[in-house]
Order: sequence, then structure tokens, then C-alpha cells
Amino acid sequence: MPPERNCGLICLPPPRNRKAFDVKRAARTVLPALAAALSALTASGCSGEAPATAGDRAADRLTDGVDRALEEKFEVTYEVSGEGLEAIEFNAGRGTATRPELEAVEKPGTPWRKTVVLEGVATPTVLAVPGPEGSEVTCTITHKGEVIEEQTSEGAAAPASCVALSPVAG
Repeated sequence: MPPERNCGLICLPPPRNRKAFDVKRAARTVLPALAAALSALTASGCSGEAPATAGDRAADRLTDGVDRALEEKFEVTYEVSGEGLEAIEFNAGRGTATRPELEAVEKPGTPWRKTVVLEGVATPTVLAVPGPEGSEVTCTITHKGEVIEEQTSEGAAAPASCVALSPVAG
């Protein structure tokens, strides 16, 4: 018996199982093709090379740059201050860039500080959850001595959430 179809005005096939989106694979596929097309249009008139040769070289350079950016490691330091914290969650580099597995510290002492190594386009993230009585809570993310994100919140229902772009990506 065929699977049930969703028919309104137009009959649509059932959804297919889809694999998770792979950023590295997409970048390796799309960016070189785009670079080759653009280079073929512009480089052949300027360099005297055949369009395919100029495009191939440009695509190779672009692919190498994307690979380096996606695999480059960087260090960030998370800091949290405040009183009576219930928990701190942070990206320590586990999981993927699009689905990080956050680590947690329950009932941490403050001030709290942790340095981690992340890779490529992984998002530096730290979340400070205040206890039931609430207090002012501040989180900070630092890269190479420069604060790249800082947030302060106050109250039991107001966690401080710091999320920054990867320094490699931006």
C-alpha cells in the first residue's frame, strides 16, 4: 500500500528522510564552484590564461582558505560573576558547530572562569543561570585579551546569555 499523500489543492509526495546539513561539505562544494564560475568570467580576459586554468586555480585557493578556516582552532575564555548561581552551561568544543553539546557546572562558585579551545565556526557560548532568589549575573567571552561578548541580567528568571561569532568566521 503506498504511503498516504497530503492532498489539498496540489497533491504532495510524502517527505523524505533528510540527513543533517554538513557545513564543511557544503562549503567545499558550493564555494569552489562559485569561485570557478566568477573566475572564468573575469580572469581569462585579464591574465591571458585559458578560462578553465584561471578558474581552477582560483577555486583551489578558495577551497584551501575555507578548509583552513573550518579547521582553525582558537581559544576563548568564559567568565561569570554574580551570587547564588544555580548553574553555568558553556560550549567546550563538543558536538558540531551547528549542534554543540554544552557542558554544565552545577552550583559554581564565583567568580568562575574557564578557557576552552574551539574549532572553525563553532560559536563561543556561555549561559549563567541564577538561583531562585535571583541576583545580578554577568557573563563575558574573551578572545586574545579582547572582550567579544558581555551580558548582564538581574532576577531569578533572567539568565545571562553570551553568544559570540567565531573569531575565525568574522
